[in-house]
Amino acid sequence: MADHHVIATRDEYLEAVEAIAAGNGPVAVDAERASGFRYSQRAYLIQVFRRGSGTFLFDPPPIGRFDELNAAIAEEEWVLHAATQDLTCLREVGLDPKHVFDTELAARLLGMPRVGLGTVVEELLGIHLAKEHSAADWSTRPLPEPWLVYAALDVELLPDLRDAIAALLEEQGKTGIAQQEFADELARDLKVVRSEPWRRLSGIHSIRGIRNLAVARELWLSRDELARTTDIAPGRLVPDASLTAAAKAMPETKRGLAALREFNGRASRTELDRWWEAIEAGRTTEDLPVMRGNGDTLPPPRAWADRNPDADARLKAARAAVTALSEELSIPIENLLTPETLRRVAWAPPAEIDAASIAAALAEWGARPWQIEATSQSIAQAFVEANQNGPETAEADS
Repeated sequence: MADHHVIATRDEYLEAVEAIAAGNGPVAVDAERASGFRYSQRAYLIQVFRRGSGTFLFDPPPIGRFDELNAAIAEEEWVLHAATQDLTCLREVGLDPKHVFDTELAARLLGMPRVGLGTVVEELLGIHLAKEHSAADWSTRPLPEPWLVYAALDVELLPDLRDAIAALLEEQGKTGIAQQEFADELARDLKVVRSEPWRRLSGIHSIRGIRNLAVARELWLSRDELARTTDIAPGRLVPDASLTAAAKAMPETKRGLAALREFNGRASRTELDRWWEAIEAGRTTEDLPVMRGNGDTLPPPRAWADRNPDADARLKAARAAVTALSEELSIPIENLLTPETLRRVAWAPPAEIDAASIAAALAEWGARPWQIEATSQSIAQAFVEANQNGPETAEADS
């Protein structure tokens, strides 16, 4: 393993930028966050490796912006594993690649059954990569030396892994597919703003009653505010299960809330006034939520047979066709075409169904050209057959 040390000053950082710019080939990049420990998803360590340059472990908080590094390598290919997990926190500090090679996504396109970095490295490079620190609290300072060794290895092996995967993509005729997928990752808006983020509360679907739902909303919003202020992961303050338990129980008094055994967590009692205020706000608000979100969410597929039998027949027929294509191409079905895209087109298909109209509908929902080329004809044929056979046949086939 190459020498490494944590770079935590601007002078060291600027020296590292020069060294990285003088290297050759693609630039391997990784980032470590403190998910599950901190509210923010900021990077607490950024690792960079380039052949001819070496390994650099940057401490982002004291460095601040990385504009100089970005300017030095922006035109180069960046190698990341599961790029969508890191792009947001990298962009927050000014690191915004124009070209990426995502080894995790590429491994999926190759049909590899397991695509974690350790597994792919072992299978393709024959190197065992321990992953015991992947869930560590990377906001810890100073970072323990074993963690740094782990972090350095993550990037030092990426260029060799990239070359091995690129050769396999070429061998399977999937280089163009991979390039389209990588470009889509860069173009995708990874910071989706939800209109009602509190509806992500785990277990919320088990809550019955509008007033109970209002209490759940107020508890979630209050916890989110505290988590943001303290930069502590919400679930480490009070877990989701505690919020849903309180919303279901609807305690009559603050003492009743304190006595609720299911309401636990490190801040469940120290912030008891906060939680009680939230419950009272939910009890008395006139701004009541609707039981289901106002978005354009489709019904769950299990309800289609009753709600829209024709769509149910189309979905079942098309899903079988796409599954067959997935097996034929050795590409996971969710990468060949996202289930959401298929559901959207099955629910509201074009008026005239043929390969061209299905292709246009798939494109409207964000399918890439290679996905459209691979699936549009089969989906169109499945839709036509489903329309001819009717819902009863689809039900019998399912």
